[in-house]
Amino acid sequence: MATLYDSIGRKYSGRRQTDPRIAAAIEGALDGCASILNVGAGAGSYEPRSRTVIAVEPSRTMIAQRPSGAAPVVQACAEALPFGDASFDAVLGVLTVHHWTDQAKGFAECARVARSRVVFVSIDYDVCERLWLFDYFPELIRVDRTIFPSMQRFAEAFGSIEIRELPIPADCRDGFLCAYWKRPRAYLDPLVRDGISTFAKIGNVDSQLARLEKDVDSGAWDQRYASLQPLEVLDVGHRLLIARGLAET
Repeated sequence: MATLYDSIGRKYSGRRQTDPRIAAAIEGALDGCASILNVGAGAGSYEPRSRTVIAVEPSRTMIAQRPSGAAPVVQACAEALPFGDASFDAVLGVLTVHHWTDQAKGFAECARVARSRVVFVSIDYDVCERLWLFDYFPELIRVDRTIFPSMQRFAEAFGSIEIRELPIPADCRDGFLCAYWKRPRAYLDPLVRDGISTFAKIGNVDSQLARLEKDVDSGAWDQRYASLQPLEVLDVGHRLLIARGLAET
């Protein structure tokens, strides 16, 4: 992951801003936890300001973009967390597990250093794959399907896990893959695509972009996906996953 984000992450913080509604949902999942380890922390989005937070991030490029006042950061990876057992009340990982080279080892490490809770934001691709975006870019789903763990995989790793839907607002401030579900023209912007790791993995998409631009300009996109127009939020598969009671297991 460090190699990927050292390459694509140079302007990452400009498009990947904290969305306050997603942040509130994450804060709720961390209720009662005073100390938090943020694994795969990137540029520092979604780090609760009211808690004691230590960040872990493998990419120097991402670390350099962390703002002044962000939590202290350690350059390390999820598979080898440089902390003792039960060092934190909770471990947080936001859209990071799919980048780990050894997910089983990363899960075990998160459970090891957490006293009571591990909280992830990830994607249920059984839901996500229904989004119109993959009608234009089917390569995206083929890439991500192979790296995002299933909801069952999380449950197997932690024994039991609570899964909460995390609907995405139409004006989401965070520029992840499905954030622009109601703003198709955004995907035509190379700066938007530069902030989405999957686009960096699928090669040349000029023909797909041309088709999308044509449909947006002609109004064909609006007609085809008219059901989206009245919606202010949409379930595009994002999930909050909460494992509790780790100290007793």
